[in-house]
Amino acid sequence: MALISSDRTRFPVDPWKLLETTHAPGQAGALETNFSIGNGHLGIRGAHFSPADTELPGTFINGFHETWEIKHAENAFGFARTGQRILYVPDANNFTVVIDGEELSLHSSTVLDYRRSVDFATGIYTADITWACRSGAVVKTTERRAVGFEVRSNLGLSLSLSSDRPVSAEITSTIVNRQDQPVEDHTISDPRRSGRHAGRVLLPLDLEGAGGSLRMSWQTAESHQRVGVAVDHVLSTQELPVETVVDQDLSTVRYVVAVVAGETLTLEKSVSYAVADQGQDKDVRAVAAAELRPVPAIFADSTAHYARYWATSDIVVGAMPELQQAVRWNLFQLAAATARADVAGIPAKGVSGSGYEGHYFWDQEIYLLPYLTYNKPEAARAVLQFRHDLLPLAKERAAELSVDGALFPWRTINGLESSAYYAAGTAQFHIAAAVAFAANRYTWASADADFRDHQGADLLVETARMWVSLGFFGADGSFHIHGVTGPDEYTAVVNDNLYTNVMARFNLRAAAACPHPGVTDEERAVWRAAADRMHLPFSREFNIYSQDNDFMTLEAWDWDTPRDKYPLLLHFHPLVIYRHQVLKQADTVLAMFLQWQDFTAEEKRRAFDFYDPITTGDSTLSACVQGIMAAEVGHPVQAMAHFTEALFIDLDNSHNNTIDGVHIASTGGIWSSLVSGFAGMRDQGVMLNFDPRLPADWDSLEFTLKIRGGLLGVSLTHAGITFTYDAGTPLQLKVRDTVVSVAAGKPVTVPLAEMPALVPLVG
Repeated sequence: MALISSDRTRFPVDPWKLLETTHAPGQAGALETNFSIGNGHLGIRGAHFSPADTELPGTFINGFHETWEIKHAENAFGFARTGQRILYVPDANNFTVVIDGEELSLHSSTVLDYRRSVDFATGIYTADITWACRSGAVVKTTERRAVGFEVRSNLGLSLSLSSDRPVSAEITSTIVNRQDQPVEDHTISDPRRSGRHAGRVLLPLDLEGAGGSLRMSWQTAESHQRVGVAVDHVLSTQELPVETVVDQDLSTVRYVVAVVAGETLTLEKSVSYAVADQGQDKDVRAVAAAELRPVPAIFADSTAHYARYWATSDIVVGAMPELQQAVRWNLFQLAAATARADVAGIPAKGVSGSGYEGHYFWDQEIYLLPYLTYNKPEAARAVLQFRHDLLPLAKERAAELSVDGALFPWRTINGLESSAYYAAGTAQFHIAAAVAFAANRYTWASADADFRDHQGADLLVETARMWVSLGFFGADGSFHIHGVTGPDEYTAVVNDNLYTNVMARFNLRAAAACPHPGVTDEERAVWRAAADRMHLPFSREFNIYSQDNDFMTLEAWDWDTPRDKYPLLLHFHPLVIYRHQVLKQADTVLAMFLQWQDFTAEEKRRAFDFYDPITTGDSTLSACVQGIMAAEVGHPVQAMAHFTEALFIDLDNSHNNTIDGVHIASTGGIWSSLVSGFAGMRDQGVMLNFDPRLPADWDSLEFTLKIRGGLLGVSLTHAGITFTYDAGTPLQLKVRDTVVSVAAGKPVTVPLAEMPALVPLVG
């Protein structure tokens, strides 16, 4: 059901803000996600300040998690043994406001005016509400919040209150341990959603507070991680008595104030968090307290950060304002998920929710690393460094599965495999190629020789060793990889999945070409032979590449299945889905996008025409890729339809699980849809390639890319594409069949002939 795009009265269009101007019941949880803010380390959901007006509020820190023993009904060797789940950290984003004895709440009080926003230009959340109180007073409250970037542990909150007549106000600021609070368990009906632990998880260590200041710490019961929270309050009136109560689950700071008519009372709440892993000798309370900053400084920090961010990361679309607003919301959420993650993974929901347990998947390498590589290459390097740090555990996992080299877990936080369903988890060996591909792309785009020769080389070599031991040379002379699952989780544990084989081939060739002192000439020769003889299933009957050896023999899916039976994974046993010709997401089509040099235009078009109609889009990773390839093969109507679907996945809650957090991989896919889809950018060849496919009703598309130490500006219209570059060494580019050199201070424009459009697909 459409949410924001279908009600532009309630959610007016602003190219630099997400706005809500009328409160209405329903969808509160999805909107808490849409109005969330974060910095990649710390995330705050966009809940209202009153506890009565929230659905699934919370605060998260990337990587802060609890573990538990996975209980398999029928165990087997090599099954994942330790579950991991991101935790709600003690949540400071809570106030209770009582005016003349009436607690203000959207569901029980009279609201005269309502407006809240997230400002993409500053990163600041603001909620302005005017209340008609039962005492006759008209009261306005303004809540503002922002996270820090210079100091990534910071959260700044302010609550202002004014009245048209004198009132008595009771303001209670609370810190809630939401992790140990009883909540509805959403996992019963939807495996995509995160469950909660039974029993207490956060065990109190030191809890102190006085005079409006709190210094508290907890430790997780099993993973033994610690979190410290420091909170200071500043009230903008004369010094008043304050009641401070400290408890492991609900700590409060309470003020009773006589508010003078026409004057504004402001309570500022400065918060800082610190975490420590087991074995780290760190006083988390002291660290959190040392990093506290005044609230105005946190707001200024957020504003300065986003000024720098948009200067090089904005994408301007010459299209309907609704699209520009949605594009910037997606780019804003990318920053919220990645900006200060530092050396850590990027959870599938960033730090906006608990969906998918806070795990890191292949999403970060295939869908997020392109954006980071060309917008914040130092962050891309940090994510890859995180993968490199996990190599020892990846080697242990490879040995457990009887292969050489390194095998990264399908889903993890701490480096151990936590996917309890191996058919759609561990069997997705293609994550190894995703890591190698991202490392190779970063090296290609950044020219970072140190990374190439050390971390990059290690990642390429160890994953190549895994592939050559996983696969085998068959009697037909070809190299085969059996018993794997590709990106399409509706077809599991198959032989010679095309995507897996294509990406493994890339991985083997890249490793064979990369200098590494621990690799012998004999190893390189085997890698090259395996790559050159890699089996790619092809159907002569349909004249297309087959998704795997047996895909073309499967029974067709019944496409009269009612729409309320989608996503299929919630309504059909996996075995029912596995034996049918139906896709959860683009698979072969994705392979042809990533390894674009290896397939002809005709092969890509035939594959898209076959697979697109049988792809359900049940995965939020799919629409962006389908749109990119629709643009390339000449289906502009489908390209725009898929792009729009991806653009509004969370803004419209179209998959009915936005409550659990932003689909961060899809937001990365929006960046790729614009840059690689409509601008037609392809990389990792001899030079950067562009083959633009600007939508007919768009006037222009503008963006910048950080590449080889410089900033490449790209401005696309229907008439031509213009490049600027600010680095000292000229950059070679190819636009369709034209090669140009772009030097600093010398813009280059390449005219574009109109591209013929193919007939839109039907079905």
